[in-house]
Amino acid sequence: MLEKYIRAARRETKADLVLKNAAYVDVFTGKVKRGDIAVVGEKIVGVGEYDGVKELDCSALTVVPGYIDGHVHIESSQLSPEEFASLIVPRGTTTIIADPHEITNVCGMAGCEYIAKASESVPLDVKIQLPSCVPATPFETSGAVLGGKDVEENIVKDYIFGLGEFMNYPGVLFCDNDVIRKLEAAHAAGKVIDGHAPAVYGNDLNAYLCGGITTDHECVTPEEIEEKISKGMYVHIRHGSSTQNLSNAKMMTAENMRRFILCTDDRHAADLKEKGHLDDALRRLVADGIDPVRAVTCATLNAAECYGLKFRGGIAPFWLADLVAVDNLKNFNAQYVIKDGKLVAEKGKPLFDTSKRYLPENVLNTVHVKTLAADDFVLKINSDRAKAMTIEPGGVVTGCEIVDVRHENGDVVVKGTDLLKLAVVERHKMTGNIGKALFKGYGLKGGALGITIAHDSHNIILLGDDNKAMADAANRLREIGGGMVLVDSAKGEIHSLTLDIGGLMSSRDAESLQRDSRALIERAHALGVKREYEAFMSLAFLSLAVIPKLKIVDKGLFDVGKFAFTDIEA
Repeated sequence: MLEKYIRAARRETKADLVLKNAAYVDVFTGKVKRGDIAVVGEKIVGVGEYDGVKELDCSALTVVPGYIDGHVHIESSQLSPEEFASLIVPRGTTTIIADPHEITNVCGMAGCEYIAKASESVPLDVKIQLPSCVPATPFETSGAVLGGKDVEENIVKDYIFGLGEFMNYPGVLFCDNDVIRKLEAAHAAGKVIDGHAPAVYGNDLNAYLCGGITTDHECVTPEEIEEKISKGMYVHIRHGSSTQNLSNAKMMTAENMRRFILCTDDRHAADLKEKGHLDDALRRLVADGIDPVRAVTCATLNAAECYGLKFRGGIAPFWLADLVAVDNLKNFNAQYVIKDGKLVAEKGKPLFDTSKRYLPENVLNTVHVKTLAADDFVLKINSDRAKAMTIEPGGVVTGCEIVDVRHENGDVVVKGTDLLKLAVVERHKMTGNIGKALFKGYGLKGGALGITIAHDSHNIILLGDDNKAMADAANRLREIGGGMVLVDSAKGEIHSLTLDIGGLMSSRDAESLQRDSRALIERAHALGVKREYEAFMSLAFLSLAVIPKLKIVDKGLFDVGKFAFTDIEA
C-alpha cells in the first residue's frame, strides 16, 4: 500500500478521491491555506495539485480535520451507538473517546461489550474507555461492581482503549488499595487514564496526578484551569446538554492553547438533532470571539495528541483521511464528511444504513422494583427546618439551602411551596431502598417526573409534589422497562418514553426518539419546570455523589464535601 500512496503523491497515478480547490485549516501552522487534498485508501497522500478518480468541488468550502470528541457517554444521547453515529457523523465528528460508564453500571461488562460491538457497523471510530468507577462510590447500589481484579482482567483486551474518568479522587488521594490496583493495571497495559477532579488543588492535585491521570473535564474557575494546565493536564471545553463550560475557552492563549480539547460528555438526542455535536460547540466558540483556527485545533489535533492517536487530527501526507468540508469557519455546516477516505455523509445526511441494530438480550429488562404506593414517599422530618438541594442552570454542582418546613399527618408539606420531594428508588437488586430529600427551585407543580437515568448507578430518580404521582411514575417505569415518565395529577395522565437498553437508551431510530423526547420535555415545562433547566437531564445528575455539594442516592442524603451521609434535618 505504501507504494500506492507514494506513486499517487508524486502524481504518477490518480488519487482515489480529491477534494478540489479547497481552502483548508492547517492546524500545524495555524493558517488557512488552499489546495487540492488527495486521498488514497484511508490516507491523505498530498495537498497541492491533484487529479482523482472521484473529485469533489470544494472551491466554495473549507476543509478541516474530522472532529474528535475527547469525552462522551453515548448512553446520554438515549440512542443506540448506531443511531448516535447517524446524528454526529454528518455533523463532522469522526472519532470519539467513549466511556460506557452508564450502561456498565447497570449491566457490567456486558454493557461495555455491547457499546463496542454495536459501534463496529458505523463509520465512526469509537475508542472505548473501561469505566473506572463502577459504582462511582460505595455509598449507592449499582447493577454491577468492577473492582481492581476486574480492571486487571479487562484493561488488556484489544477493544479497550484506556481507563475511563477517575471520579473517585478521594480514593486516589488516600491510596485506597483497590483504586491503586486499577491505576497500576492501566499503566501496565500502556493505556491512557482520563480524569474527573472538580475543585482539586495544590498538593491534592499533585497527588491525584501521581496516579498518571492526564485530563479533566470538570474545570470551572480560571485559577483551576491555570493550575491544571501548568501541571501537565489537558483541559476539556465541554458542550453538553445540561453541563457546559464553553467559557473555559476564554482562558486560551497562544502559549497554552495546545492543552485544550473539546468534548460533549452528555448530550441528548434532541440537541444532537436540532443543534448539533462538536460543530455546535465550534460555532458557539467562534461567536464568542475565539479564533476559528484555534477552536478547530482544539477539536482535532489537540485531542489526537492528548490520546495518542497518531496521524490523526491534521491534514497532511500519510495522515488519516478523516475530513470535513464545511460552508465556512463561522457556521461549520458540514457539506461533506470523509471517514477513512470514504464519503460517509453529505449535506447533513448519513450515507450509511443504521436500520440493523445490534441488540443482545443481556442489556434489556433491567428495571427490578416492587409495586410502589403513595405511602412509600411520605417524608418525615423531625424539625421545622431542613436541608434542601438546589442546582445552578447549566451545571451539575448542587447547593444546600436551609428552608422552613411544615408537617401534616407525619409528612412534610410541599404543595403550595417552592419545594419538591426528591427520591431515588433502587432498581437493580430489589433491595427496597428509597432515598428521600427536598429540592428547591425546579418549578414543577401538580405531578411528578421520573427517569431511570440517575448518574452514576442509574437507579430510578423521582421529583414531585404528589406522593401518588411519584408512585405512579415509578410503577410506569417498571412496566416499560425503563425510560422517562411524566405524571400530570390534575389531568390524571401519565406520559412516558421507553428506554429499553439498560433503562438508558432506546432501540428506536433517532428521528422518532428525539421527536417524542422533545414532546415529553415540553410537557414537563408546561407543568412548571423552569426553562433554564434541561427538564429530565438536569434531574439525572442530582444523584451524582462525586460532585459537590449535596446529592441523593438510594441509601439517603449524601454530603459530597464530607464524603458521608447527612441528616435532612437542619
